[in-house]
Amino acid sequence: MVKVITLGCRINSYESEVLKEKLGSLDNVIIINTCAVTGEAERQCRQTIRKLRKQNPDAKIVVTGCAAQIASKKFAAMPEVDLILGNKEKTEIEKHLDSEDKTIVSDIMAYENYDPFLITGFEGRHRAFVQIQQGCNHRCSYCIIPYARGKNRSVPTADILAQIRELLKQGFKEICLTGVDICSYKPSFSRLVQTILEEIPDLPSLQFGSLDPAAVDDEFIALIGKYQNIYPHFHLSIQSGDNEVLKKMRRRHTREDVINLCRNIRKIRTEATFGSDFICGFPTETEEQFQNTVKLVEDAGISRLHVFPYSERSGTPAAAMPQIPVNIRRDRARRLREKGENSDE
Repeated sequence: MVKVITLGCRINSYESEVLKEKLGSLDNVIIINTCAVTGEAERQCRQTIRKLRKQNPDAKIVVTGCAAQIASKKFAAMPEVDLILGNKEKTEIEKHLDSEDKTIVSDIMAYENYDPFLITGFEGRHRAFVQIQQGCNHRCSYCIIPYARGKNRSVPTADILAQIRELLKQGFKEICLTGVDICSYKPSFSRLVQTILEEIPDLPSLQFGSLDPAAVDDEFIALIGKYQNIYPHFHLSIQSGDNEVLKKMRRRHTREDVINLCRNIRKIRTEATFGSDFICGFPTETEEQFQNTVKLVEDAGISRLHVFPYSERSGTPAAAMPQIPVNIRRDRARRLREKGENSDE
């Protein structure tokens, strides 16, 4: 069977399942589905490739995903790699495996389609991810992903319903909607959620990937109160609890928006819990600004923290800003993680 190594996010997890099902009958092929969220993530991709080549000297090694999309020349220079495919080409991987070209990466910004392939399961998981959209039209100053994933593109509702029904038929009871920016689903994320719950009323548990606090509307909050099969844990993409840092990040919400959102959801689902991603040591962040993030965790009642020390990403505006020493970034990340552990108790 083909071997697929997944690095990075839930979207990659979903797409890796697509790759496995498309190519399952092949032998001695290894696909590395890469991540590009930070420079460190890309370095780990290259390290993984070298390790896999040593362990599998005769295998055909294919590199795809976000790091392959934005740094194809770096991977092409690696003798361990046989083929590099961009994120567009990944959707038609079966057409490119025998190509004489080592690199097949097109302009992802010009891509406006999606791959309608239905997966039948998730190996080794009890929860299944369903991709509802691709790409992102926002430009956060620290993020390279829009250049790796392209413009916002939404999967038609009928295809999403068909995918959920297929996964339920296979025995999955937890369905998590995922994408690069799921709240930007067109024409409406809230209406999509309502349609899913009305069309598939026996869905045991509907969950969500990262929610953008600036895009969660009153309609979505009302659905949380109306449908008890919406799982009452919500992961918010917050990143910082300081308004000045949020502006420099080009985020569209404030700390007050986050506090009000959590409060409003708890009013209709008292058992609701919240998680979030946080970046510590963002360029120019002061100790006082970091403490505002610590305080936000308390004020909003956020218990599950995914904390990362800021990592420069070449090609982003934040990489050109005055940088915080790495040891301070790591120390702040450690301290915030401890806060999350304490609030979980």
